[in-house]
Amino acid sequence: MPAPELWLRGGTKRAIDVVGAVVGLVGTSPVTIAVALAVRLRLGSPVLFRQERAGQDGASITVVKFRTMTDARGPDGALLPDEQRLTRFGRALRATSFDELPQFWSVLRGDMSLVGPRPLPMAYVDRYSPEQRRRLAARPGITGYAQVQGRNAVDWSARLAMDVWYVDNAGFLLDMKLLAKTYWVVLTRRGVSAEGHVTMHEFTGDG
Repeated sequence: MPAPELWLRGGTKRAIDVVGAVVGLVGTSPVTIAVALAVRLRLGSPVLFRQERAGQDGASITVVKFRTMTDARGPDGALLPDEQRLTRFGRALRATSFDELPQFWSVLRGDMSLVGPRPLPMAYVDRYSPEQRRRLAARPGITGYAQVQGRNAVDWSARLAMDVWYVDNAGFLLDMKLLAKTYWVVLTRRGVSAEGHVTMHEFTGDG
């Protein structure tokens, strides 16, 4: 088994994830409680947003975040576009990445890792090229190589290529470096949204 694959599927990375998730849950608990209360007051119930995403090897996982959008619907009963449902409060949560805090539980469960490609919708799996599909060899992460290189401001082709690069180069030192860089990215709020979108436009398979 090649060294990157051994790292991605080995016990050492998992042990670091468990310890990191516990530290993260305990260390951010005051913020998590405050955000949960604020979401309940500003947006009502439910406080959490759940969505099916693709995990390691394409297995279905449930990703949980703090809710940042209203449930506003048009005359036809369909949800309004994200741009119209994302509140100023929700934008602030996304800018600070506080909406991602519940994902420490996903890491603790083993669905996610601290570091890896971001979990994307299940519908995207069949749209990947064979090369892009290799990103699924890693557990999805709270942060990753693409996240410290521009997050949602990077186009899909480059972003998915970065995910594959991570799979081919994964290791202890790289994970530690990416965790350290994440602090700076979150602090500076770089790449929260793609140009012209409130987050990232849908991946259609054409880059």
